[in-house]
Amino acid sequence: MSRLRISRLTIRGRLTLIYGGLFLLAGIVLLGVTYVLVSQQLPGGNVLITSGPSEEQMVSPPPPGSPATLQTYARQVVRDTRDNALQSLLTQGGIALGIVVVVAGGFGWLVAGRALQPLHRVTETARRIANAPAADRGLHERISLDGPNDEIKDLADTFDMMLERLDNSFDGQRRFIANASHELRTPLTLNRALLEVAVRRKDASPEIRQLGETLLEINARHERLIDGLLVLAKSENELAERSYVDLADIVEHVVAQVPPGPVTVRAEPGEAPTTGNAVLLERLVQNLVDNGVRHNVAEDGWVRVTTSTGPDGSAVLVVSNTGPVVPRYEVPGLFEPFRRLGVDRLAAAPGAGLGLSIVQAVARAHGGTVHAEPRDGGGLVVTVTLPGSNHGA
Repeated sequence: MSRLRISRLTIRGRLTLIYGGLFLLAGIVLLGVTYVLVSQQLPGGNVLITSGPSEEQMVSPPPPGSPATLQTYARQVVRDTRDNALQSLLTQGGIALGIVVVVAGGFGWLVAGRALQPLHRVTETARRIANAPAADRGLHERISLDGPNDEIKDLADTFDMMLERLDNSFDGQRRFIANASHELRTPLTLNRALLEVAVRRKDASPEIRQLGETLLEINARHERLIDGLLVLAKSENELAERSYVDLADIVEHVVAQVPPGPVTVRAEPGEAPTTGNAVLLERLVQNLVDNGVRHNVAEDGWVRVTTSTGPDGSAVLVVSNTGPVVPRYEVPGLFEPFRRLGVDRLAAAPGAGLGLSIVQAVARAHGGTVHAEPRDGGGLVVTVTLPGSNHGA
């Protein structure tokens, strides 16, 4: 039990206990050595403490003319004086030692806090980076610790070096995705134009038309993939400008654009003000609605989209839908790029597999969170929580 309590102490508390314990041990040793040295210097230092006369005999002087009794009385006075001196040494020295140990513990606490202050700076920087809305947010921060070249400064410099390499790696990854997406978009657009011209020619045979339609579908899927990569790369960047946005307006606009089909899409918009990029937030809602429509049941399917303001003033978007049963352990994987339930990376699968990845990236770019859980009876319930706005307050 005592080991458990000690393990819960901070390093500062442990150092204080170590400082105080060492000082107490040194004080006890010093007090013991002083006791031995003083006891040897006092008269009768070699006489052991024995039972002497009673208090009345010690106080009352011996009768006159009795040399033996007078000598015995003198020896007893010497022994009592020596015992009282040693006892006072132990008592007063113990009290003084206790006071000094308490004072030393306080100074030890201050010194330990002073010595660990650079380490607190490293911890605070690491905590800010860890609590960033996305894994690559805050990587531009550096500790830049000043001071002597000790172990703590070496740790801070190593941490800065790691942050720099991670920051460069994430930046390079985003630039590659953006550049590759732009380079691939041009030939895909050209292919689509050529295929449309070939299919619409009057002298085109039915086989050519069927082949052209198939190639157009494949080309459209590749275009959706490229567009998704561009949005994903853009949404992972930190928002430079923010404006007032009401999620209720976005939901009404997106649901109104959904074409009629076997799946019914219902909107229950409530006021949900936030700040951010309206285009990215519209894409977030659009992806959730499209995902709910695409992964649904064949008959009597529905998608419900609601917005509201949370108790803490946050903007809350909830998209629920009917559909196949989703195992709970499969839910985290759905937010990974190119992951689909049961059809991982299949070319014939609908969509590009980036819908929920884009949703999560956009939410993180706005300082929000995304949470999904299986719905009873099949389907998903996806909840997006974004920081609220005090617009109009």
